[in-house]
Amino acid sequence: MSISHLDPKLVFKHFEAICSIPHPSGHEEQLARHILDHAASRGFEAEQDAAKNVVVRVPATPGYEKAPIVVIQGHIDMVGEANAEANHDFITDPIEPYQEGDLVKARGTSLGADNGLGVAAGLAIADDEDAVHGPLELLCTVDEEVGLTGAMKLDPSFLRGRIMLNLDGEESNHAYIGCAGGGDTQIWLDVDTQPVADEVQAVQVKVSGLRGGHSGCDIHEQRGNALRVLGRCLQIARKEASLLIAEVKGGNKRNAIAREAQAVIVGRGLDLERIRAAIFNEADIIRSELSKIDPDLTLGVEPVSLPARVMDKASTARAIYLLLGLPHGVERMSDEIAGLVETSTNLASILQDGNRVRIEMSTRSSINESLQALRDRIAAVALLSGASVDQGEPYPGWKPDLGSRLAKVFEVVHEEALGVKPELMAIHAGLETGVIGEKFPGMDMISFGPDIRFPHSPDEQLIVSSVAPFYTLLKALLKRLAEG
Repeated sequence: MSISHLDPKLVFKHFEAICSIPHPSGHEEQLARHILDHAASRGFEAEQDAAKNVVVRVPATPGYEKAPIVVIQGHIDMVGEANAEANHDFITDPIEPYQEGDLVKARGTSLGADNGLGVAAGLAIADDEDAVHGPLELLCTVDEEVGLTGAMKLDPSFLRGRIMLNLDGEESNHAYIGCAGGGDTQIWLDVDTQPVADEVQAVQVKVSGLRGGHSGCDIHEQRGNALRVLGRCLQIARKEASLLIAEVKGGNKRNAIAREAQAVIVGRGLDLERIRAAIFNEADIIRSELSKIDPDLTLGVEPVSLPARVMDKASTARAIYLLLGLPHGVERMSDEIAGLVETSTNLASILQDGNRVRIEMSTRSSINESLQALRDRIAAVALLSGASVDQGEPYPGWKPDLGSRLAKVFEVVHEEALGVKPELMAIHAGLETGVIGEKFPGMDMISFGPDIRFPHSPDEQLIVSSVAPFYTLLKALLKRLAEG
C-alpha cells in the first residue's frame, strides 16, 4: 500500500522511497547511492567520505546566499527488528509501510521512521520550491544505531556549517538540547561441553511476548527483559533438579530491550517434570510483576530433538549466573532534570557459538564518570564469572545549553508557527549531536522530529498527523535562520 499520498506529500514520497531500499545498519550502500543519484539529478553538489557518510550541498533560495549555512542531519541506517513469523531479510527485503488510521506501520517489522522520516524531510526541503532557506548541507550519516560510528568517523573537513538541525527526534512539541553518552560491552564466556548422557531428554524453554523497545528512551518504564526472565527461570529450575544447557540465545540488537530468548536444556525424565513445574511457577511470578507494563509475557517449555553435546555443570552455572548477575535497567535518575534517566544499562543479547557464549550490553549516562563506573562494574561481574571482556571506546554526550541562540530562535519560531511553546529537554539516548559537536567545535545544535512510537520494534508507529506540523516548523525555522 502506497503512503506517498499522505501530507506533506514531498516528505512521504521520499520516505516511501527510503522504505523500498533495504538499509539496516552496516548495509546502507543502496540508500546512500539513491541519495547521491537524487542529488545529481537536481544538480546539487554531493560527496561521500571514507566512512560512507553522505553530504548534499543545496544552494540557497535566491536572495539568501549570504545567510549562514545550516546543516540538516539524519542517519540513513535503521534497526531491523521483525516478528519471528515475518520471515524478513533486512539486507534484501524492502520495508512494507501501510496506513492504519492516523498511523503508518510496517508489516511484521520495524518501520525505520527512526530516522528515515528525518532524512526524508531533509530531502523534501531540498526539493520544495516553497521552502525559503540559506545554503544547506544535508548530512546523512551511517551506522548510527550500532554505536554512532558514522558520526565518529565523520571527516572533519566535511561540513562548513556551524548550525545543525538534527531530525532524529521522536516527540512533537519537544526538542532535545542534550543527550547521554554511552559505550558497549562484549562479554565472552568460554564453556566446556560434553556428550549427551544416556536416558536424558531435551526441552526448549522460550520466552516471548514482551514489548521490547528502545534501550534508552524506554528503559525507565522497566519493561521485561527476556534474558533476565530466562535467567531467573533457569536458576529456579536448577534448584529443583539437575539440568544442563545445550544452547542459549536471545535478543539481537545492542540498543533494543530483548523481547525473546530461548534455551535448550537436557535432563532426566523425572527431573524434567520438576524443571517444567518450577519454570512455570516462576513465570507466573514474573508475569504478575510485569502485569501493568508488559502483560503479554509468554513462556513455553516444549520437547525438542536431543542435541549431540551440552555444557558441563560448571559452564551451565556460569552462563546462568551471568544472566542473573549482570545489571540491567536504570542505575540512577537525574537530580537536575526531573524525569530524566541519568545512568542505565541494557542487557541486550546472548548467543552461543560452539564453545563460546557472547553477551552484549549497552550502557548510557549523561555523566562520563558514572558511565565508566557502571562499565567497570559490568566488567567485574563478567571477570568474576571467568569471562573475558571487550569494551570499546565510549562516545560523548551533549551537554545542554539553554543559552544557545539556536534554542532561543527555535522556541520563538515554534510558538509562532504551531501556537504552542516547545519543551526543551535532554534525552537518555545517544544522539549524533554529541559526537558531531565534539568533532566540530562551536556547532550550535538542536534535535526535533514528529511523533514516533515504539521505535526499534515491530510495533513502531509514525503518527501521520504529526508530520505536517513538524515539516511546517522545519520550513519556518529555516526561513527565520536565513533572515537572520
